[in-house]
Amino acid sequence: MSGTTIRRTGVITATAALLLATATMGSASAAETIPRSWEHQALKLDAAQRLAQGEGITVAVLDTGVEADHPALKGRVTTGPDYIGEGSDSEEADNEGRHGTAMASDVLKVAPKAKILSLRVTDGSGEPGYSEGGDPVAQGINYAIEHDADVISMSIGDQLLGNSYDEDVTDALGRAALAGVPVLASAGNSGDLFNDAQYPAGYPGVIAVAALQQDGTRAAFSTVRTYNAVAAPGVDIMSASNSGGYATIDGTSPATALASGVVALMLSRNDKLTPAQVRTILTTTAGHAAQGHSPLDGYGVIDAPAAIEASGKPPADRTEPVAYKGEEHLAAPDGTSKTKHPELETDLVAIGGGAAAVGLLMAVGAVFLGRAGRRRTARVAGGAGAR
Repeated sequence: MSGTTIRRTGVITATAALLLATATMGSASAAETIPRSWEHQALKLDAAQRLAQGEGITVAVLDTGVEADHPALKGRVTTGPDYIGEGSDSEEADNEGRHGTAMASDVLKVAPKAKILSLRVTDGSGEPGYSEGGDPVAQGINYAIEHDADVISMSIGDQLLGNSYDEDVTDALGRAALAGVPVLASAGNSGDLFNDAQYPAGYPGVIAVAALQQDGTRAAFSTVRTYNAVAAPGVDIMSASNSGGYATIDGTSPATALASGVVALMLSRNDKLTPAQVRTILTTTAGHAAQGHSPLDGYGVIDAPAAIEASGKPPADRTEPVAYKGEEHLAAPDGTSKTKHPELETDLVAIGGGAAAVGLLMAVGAVFLGRAGRRRTARVAGGAGAR
C-alpha cells in the first residue's frame, strides 16, 4: 500500500508522514505515550478516564496486523493468526501492518489499560480475501470469540457491489451476539463519492460508526446510511505509525477504533453488558439523542463519560434468541437459501437473450450506417470546398 491518501475501503490510512520520533516505552502507559489530538476533548476523555481505564478488557482488532513492538503498544498486544498469509499482489496491499497499528493505538488512546488481540484479516487493498479456511473476517470473528475477546473492532470494509453480503460473516456475527461480544465497524468513506453501502458495517447487530470533523459535523467522506449508529472524530487523528513514530490519519477507521475504546471503558465499568445494552447506551447518551437518529451521523458524537456512567445501571435487555416455529424455509418451500436466487429458467433466458442480441445488432448496424453516411457527406463537402 502506498503512502497516499486512500479512504474508500475504510482500511487504508490517510497520510503516511512521520510526525514524531520513536520513544521508549519504559514504565509509561499507552495513553501517556500516544500524543493527544482534538478527539480527546470531543469525546471528553479526561472525565471518562477518571471513571474507567479499560482494565481487564481485550479488544480484538481485525485489520492488517499490528506492529506489537511500537512504544505505544508494547506489552499490550497479543498477535493471533494471519488469515491472509504471504501478502498480496495488489499495489495497495498493507503488508506491514500500517493501518492495524494505527487502529490499535487509537483504541488504547481511549482505553489505556485495555489489551489488544491482533488478527490479520485483510491486506489493506480493499479487495475481498479468502483463505483455505474460508472468509478471513468470519475466521477472525470466530477466533476472537473463542479466545475471550470482549469487543471486536473492525475498521475495514468494501463497497456493496452485489455480492459483498457473506453468509459466513453473518453466521460469525450471530455467534458474537450469542457470546455477548459487541462488534463495531467503520461506516465507510465514500460519502463524497458514490456513497456506497459497506460491509461489515451494514450487517444487522453491528454498531456502525460515522466520522466527524473538528467542528462536530460529519466529515465529507463519511458514508451517509441508515445503519449509522453513532459518530466519533475521524479527521487528523494522531495515531501510531508502524515505522515507530506517529502520523495523522482520516477516515471512519479511526472513528471506529476510538469508539471501540469507549466500549472497552464501558465494559471495564460493567462487564455484564450485552451488545444490545452497549448499543442502547451509546445511542441514548450520544450528542443529539434527544433529536433522534440521522443517517449522517447516527445519534451523534459519543459522550464517553455519560456512556460509562450509564453502564453502571444499564437498561434491561429484552433481546433473546427465539426458536423459529414457522415454515421450514423462510424464503421458499423448495429449500432455496435465503441469500441466493433460485436457478434461472434457462429456456426463457435463451429466448430473451436471443431477442436482445438481435435488437442490439440492429442498433449497432444503424449506428455504423449513420456514421458511414456522415463520413461520405463530409468527404463530398470537403472535395467541393477544395475546388
